[in-house]
Amino acid sequence: MHNLDDVTKLPDDFDGQVRLFPLPNLVVFPHAMQPLHLFEPRYVEMLRESMASDRLIAMATLTPLGGTQWPTTQPTIASTVCLGRILTHAEVEDNRHNILLVGIRRAKLVAEVDSDKPFRMGQIDLIDDFDLHGGTTEAANLKQELLDAFGAVMPVGKSMQQNLHQLMSDQMSLGPITDIVAYTLPFSVEDKLQLLRESDVGSRARFLLGRLNSGSIKFNAPHDDHDTQHGQGFPPPFSSN
Repeated sequence: MHNLDDVTKLPDDFDGQVRLFPLPNLVVFPHAMQPLHLFEPRYVEMLRESMASDRLIAMATLTPLGGTQWPTTQPTIASTVCLGRILTHAEVEDNRHNILLVGIRRAKLVAEVDSDKPFRMGQIDLIDDFDLHGGTTEAANLKQELLDAFGAVMPVGKSMQQNLHQLMSDQMSLGPITDIVAYTLPFSVEDKLQLLRESDVGSRARFLLGRLNSGSIKFNAPHDDHDTQHGQGFPPPFSSN
């Protein structure tokens, strides 16, 4: 699945019911790639079911803030999630699995679904972006301002700068760029969830510009040309779940 349209296209019979993979301190965005390491039996079963069908998993964030409102005995998760698709999968020793997941859609979790599965299930409503027209002067100006401000705070490591140059030279529109920038920056979980909830692309861009221009964004220094994200190596390490 290397074609972007194939990756982002949902199955014709998609009914909004999804597998939920809740993790603490992680917010995944559309257009961002997230490596994950799975070993807990319930999530290994979730992976096997996903790989055998639509390869979809909804990444959810464990949080005491802005969580689900219905009664549940399980840890609270944020009401906004990111639906992702598994791009690659490799099984390693001791029934452990490494996957690379790409975010494809932001969504609102409207209810958790009772099931006999060992992992959590949910019903989601997809959230469509309210986008500025890509060819307008406002969109073009916001895109350039955002990329300039992003470049100004990026570590000087070679790989991170190459990624930035690719973004600047690409024909990617403002919406996906805001998601990639929001995913990469070392924001708090609350800020990231706010950006994930925001469907207005212009509002996301202006929020990011405000933070970037405030001087408050600090990356840890890169080590041995391995750039940092959230204080860790770039690309980020596999999750510990």
